[in-house]
Amino acid sequence: MVQPDPIDEHAERSRPAPDRRALAAIGDKVRARLAADPTVYRVPVERAEIFAVGDFLDAHECEHVMRLIDEVARPSDITRDAEPDFRTSYSGDVPQSDPVVRAVERRLYDLLGIDLAWGETVQGQRYTVGQQFKEHCDWFDTTQGYWRAEGQLGGQRSWTAMVYLNTVEAGGVTEFTRLGVTIPPQAGALLLWNNNRPDGRVNWDTLHAALPVERGVKYVITKWFRSRRWGA
Repeated sequence: MVQPDPIDEHAERSRPAPDRRALAAIGDKVRARLAADPTVYRVPVERAEIFAVGDFLDAHECEHVMRLIDEVARPSDITRDAEPDFRTSYSGDVPQSDPVVRAVERRLYDLLGIDLAWGETVQGQRYTVGQQFKEHCDWFDTTQGYWRAEGQLGGQRSWTAMVYLNTVEAGGVTEFTRLGVTIPPQAGALLLWNNNRPDGRVNWDTLHAALPVERGVKYVITKWFRSRRWGA
């Protein structure tokens, strides 16, 4: 579920920010945990909190999860009508009872300290040559009609955790379009970012895109965390 930036940014910034205190508290907690972990690398940008961890999954785990994605992959959804080439990947929820998926979630809890009950179902994505996901944000646009339902399902998104499952032959990089940061897929690497600012307001500088794959196939899994228990 995505938000392709259809709104007036300045108008949105002037609106009350739902879950702001909870998001600020989550940010403080996760920030402190990541700063204390020597395996975590912070991407050197000032306007967003982006982190990476190498070898978060091993080769066998990556291969296993890629097979799970192949079993569930369907054309990816978006939250509103958009141009046909806006999001052209395939995606699907991987089986939550799978032991490797459960192990990944436990590691995310150990790393971030966010209750897994506050996290959405792990989603797998597959991109073949030419497929992409244009500039979008992971946080929810609270001016849109879908927000009422999402707000009741667990509130605003806090952190994004994305694991690259393979090293792509060419293309398929993640680009934070406002920051000038590009991150190439590396098998087993975890990419993390806070979708909000330290004060709990959404961070427009987390707008990002999955650039088209030029050669090979790209596999990732993503888990989004909310401001409170997901589904509540």
